[in-house]
Amino acid sequence: MHKILIVDDEADLRKLLTDYFEINGYAVLTAKDSREALRKVEQQPDLVLLDINMPEQNGLQLCEQIRNFVSCPILFLTARIEDADKIAGFRAGGDDYILKPFSIHELGARVEAHLRREQRIHTKSSVRFNDDIVIDYTARVLYYRDKQIPLAKKEFEIIELLSTHPNIVFEKERMYEKIWGWDNPGDSNVIAEHIRRIRSKLKEYGYDDRIETVWGVGYKWPST
Repeated sequence: MHKILIVDDEADLRKLLTDYFEINGYAVLTAKDSREALRKVEQQPDLVLLDINMPEQNGLQLCEQIRNFVSCPILFLTARIEDADKIAGFRAGGDDYILKPFSIHELGARVEAHLRREQRIHTKSSVRFNDDIVIDYTARVLYYRDKQIPLAKKEFEIIELLSTHPNIVFEKERMYEKIWGWDNPGDSNVIAEHIRRIRSKLKEYGYDDRIETVWGVGYKWPST
């Protein structure tokens, strides 16, 4: 469920927007001023609807502060807008403008569009392509030529550690500490056994070994 923060000093508008978005399956946070908004933004909303013309502190100033907490889309609500205002808003960290009075259904569509775009960005950042191999860090799976290679949890974590730090050589002891943790007793030589299993599975699916051994030191994942 997506979480929306609505910041506006008009109680009637906050109520209208809250009802609309809750009916459409969103979790809604509201704030009537900048002080309350800064408290609510700590709950990490997925999108912020922010009125520009508020008492005490205007929406542009608040937007700059919110950007210190979250990177989610921020949509300004405003009664009028000039090109200079748009430029100032984008420089403050805003992503879009909604002109009052607005169609609530159009607003809903704009919100959905921004959330879809945000989801695509996060999806892109969680997948890595290396030749014919694809590592999906979100789903925690590895594919070679569209075929999923079955990996145990620790095997995937080894690939994740190495592939997200290409060309960095990891000693076995350091890998063990990062994956099993400091408080976990055990022999770091288990890393060598897990690497052997990973290589065996990759070979079974016809993929050349991607993990390089740096003799006397450890392992690395070369960049393409």
